[in-house]
Amino acid sequence: MNESVEKTPQLTVLYDGACPLCRREIGVYRGLQPLRPESPLCFADVSDASLALPPDTTREQLLARFHVLSQSGQLLSGAQAFLALWAALPGWRWLALAGRLPGMAWVMERTYLLFLRWRPLLQRWAHRLEPPGAGRS
Repeated sequence: MNESVEKTPQLTVLYDGACPLCRREIGVYRGLQPLRPESPLCFADVSDASLALPPDTTREQLLARFHVLSQSGQLLSGAQAFLALWAALPGWRWLALAGRLPGMAWVMERTYLLFLRWRPLLQRWAHRLEPPGAGRS
């Protein structure tokens, strides 16, 4: 019996495909098989205007920070989103476990907020380093 069963993603990773930093990081994650193969990861480029967005969100909101959407429909942002993603990936689970230690998620969120302040400058720098024709895949 050969049945085609659509697998429900355990996480939908919502990323900014127009950002060279984001594309590079997502490329690393895409190359890994999730710890639960029966529930794969889905990657959605929210910079694509044709992409339908999760309910009660805006494209601007989703582009401003890193988000993942859980299988249950919960939208996680910032450090919590990274922790959920890392927990689903081999080789990254240790970082998710470390992030669950008391106070670590708070430190990670503050560090992420600092990164977000520098992100526009880092994006401009990364755009200049990209080879011609590089961009969305």
